[in-house]
This record gives sequence, structure tokens and C-alpha cells, in this order.
Amino acid sequence: MAKLPAVLLAACAALLALAAPLLAGDPDMLQDLCVADYKSLEGRKSLRLNGFPCKRPENVTSNDFFSDVLSLPGNTGNPVGSAVTAVNVEKLPGLNTQGVSMSRVDYAPWGVNPPHTHPRATEIIFVLDGCLDVAFVTTAGKLFARTVCKGEVFVLPRGLVHYQKNNGGAPAAAISAFNSQLPGTQSLAVSLFGASPPVPTDVLARALQIDGGMVEAIKSKFPPMN
Repeated sequence: MAKLPAVLLAACAALLALAAPLLAGDPDMLQDLCVADYKSLEGRKSLRLNGFPCKRPENVTSNDFFSDVLSLPGNTGNPVGSAVTAVNVEKLPGLNTQGVSMSRVDYAPWGVNPPHTHPRATEIIFVLDGCLDVAFVTTAGKLFARTVCKGEVFVLPRGLVHYQKNNGGAPAAAISAFNSQLPGTQSLAVSLFGASPPVPTDVLARALQIDGGMVEAIKSKFPPMN
């Protein structure tokens, strides 16, 4: 009987070791690098991978790990007054299997990055300029919100609905980092009102407790997603 605690401890350690990869944003990498080979998927619509195939090592260059797209502000001249510029594995091949990505978010005065989720990653946001009202909502319906200003950071837990709003009369900007090479972004409004095929109007009317005419009016503002 004296050996039982040791056996249980060993079993628990084994279970934790097996579960560890499941807790990460992306699966663990199996080599030093695996630069995404976009061309290998061209014309092969039947091939589906969790990520991208690797370039042959002799074809990898330093440029596969470089991007300057975050150096310039995005165009915030849109109805919500914000622009997200992403650097993920679809834009930067060197990120493949590395489990990280970044985005730059620019805000017009009083602009909003509307409520959305990242189903595959936790986000940490660093404010470059201005002050933002940042918040997320738990599955229990509790709102965690505060003002985050230049040089400050805020964590947005994986999969939870969150948003940011520029609370000033001048442009603002932030950098977001993710623990996934492709965190995914699901906008609540676009998903509900711009889905293709569309979410039935009567379902939305009942769920939101508004009439069907109002649902149709909102849908008209969101072109169907491709």
C-alpha cells in the first residue's frame, strides 16, 4: 500500500504530460523550422492540412521570416473607425509551426474594434498611442473592462468575446500578440448578419427579441461572407 501514492503520482504526471500539447495554442513543432510552402497547395484543392507543408530547406531564405506590414497605419475610413493589419502564417511563411502571430490595430477618433472572438488564441494587446477602453465578457456574462493607455498592456483570454474603443479625439494604435500562428477572428455582427447562407431571420428575431423587419435592416448593412 505504501507504493500506491507513488503510482498515483506517476499516473498524474503522465496524464499532465499527455495533456500539455492540448493546452497550447498550436501543436508543438517537430523541427527547427517549417517555412510555409504556399505554392505546393496551388491546384490541389483536395489536399487539406492543419497548417501548411514545409518548404525544402534549400529554398528557405531570410525573407521568409520578415515582414514590414505593421510599419504603416491601416485605413480607418470605414463605418466602425478601425483597421486590423494581421501578420499570421497566411501572410508570413516563417510563422508556420511557430505558434505565434501579431496584428496592428489602428483606430480613428472614437473608433471601435467591434465585439469579436479569437477561437484559437489568447491575445495580449499593447497600446502604441492613445487610450483605449478594452473589455472582455466571460461565459458567465461578467464584463471585465478598463482603460488602457500608451505603453500599457491588457490580456484577452482565448475564445472570449472582447472589443476595444478609442476613447479620445485623436487617432490611436495598438499591437496585439497571439499564441497561435492563425488565431482566427469571428466578428459577432458579421457572423450573425452576414453569414452565407444567411442565419434565418426568424431565429435572429426570436434570439434578439426584435422584429423581423429590424433584422433584415441590419442584414442589409453586412454583405454576405464569401
